[in-house]
Amino acid sequence: MTLRTFRILAAGTAVLLVLPLAGCGYTPGDRALSGGLLGAGGGAAVAGLTGGAPLVGAAIGGAAGALGGALTSPRAVQLGAPVWR
Repeated sequence: MTLRTFRILAAGTAVLLVLPLAGCGYTPGDRALSGGLLGAGGGAAVAGLTGGAPLVGAAIGGAAGALGGALTSPRAVQLGAPVWR
């Protein structure tokens, strides 16, 4: 297995593991948490695929996802109860 193939498989696995936590929450805190987790997974995957630093990608994606989740209205985005409740 080449390094590129390994990176693609690792990024895909990370996205699949984080995806179930993605779109749920009643409160701004719930949406910030789920958005941050999804953003971190997506950011790490994109950074890994493009040859960047996955930790930097996870930090940037997590911050953007948390901010987006905290600022959304529960009436605009409501996908059900979070898995941790």
